[in-house]
Amino acid sequence: MAKLSMTVNGRAVSGEATGNRLLVEFLREDLRMTGTHVGCDTSQCGACVVHVNGKAVKSCTMMAAEADGAEITTIEGIAEPDGTLSRVQQAFQDYHGLQCGFCTPGMVMTATKLLEQNPSPTEAEIRHHLEGNICRCTGYHNIVKAIMAASGQDVSKIAAE
Repeated sequence: MAKLSMTVNGRAVSGEATGNRLLVEFLREDLRMTGTHVGCDTSQCGACVVHVNGKAVKSCTMMAAEADGAEITTIEGIAEPDGTLSRVQQAFQDYHGLQCGFCTPGMVMTATKLLEQNPSPTEAEIRHHLEGNICRCTGYHNIVKAIMAASGQDVSKIAAE
């Protein structure tokens, strides 16, 4: 067992993990941060995206021990301390960028990182950036619309599907 220390959503945490323990398992099972979802276990769906040292990472592809000393942000950590949703979370709610909600944490985390890197992405750039995230319900139209809205752009530009 390896001893781990990291900062998760601004809070210092520690624990132990075997060498084969995935970061997503450590977050969900040991830290009870269940907003990060496990959808496929094969790095295909993106439901498990978290930010590790400022980068969007599929947490099912990273060992917990690799995150020792890291700063991690999960879906639980992007809202304001008083519970006010982040602009991306609010846009997903306002524009119904979800259906069953299973992919939503990963989509929101991916979109948040996109908007940090590119504050005014085109529809094509949004769709390209979401290629590592799979939604089986919505057809992506409202997800793209929500991200455009979160960026402050006119959502009427998005072509109807």
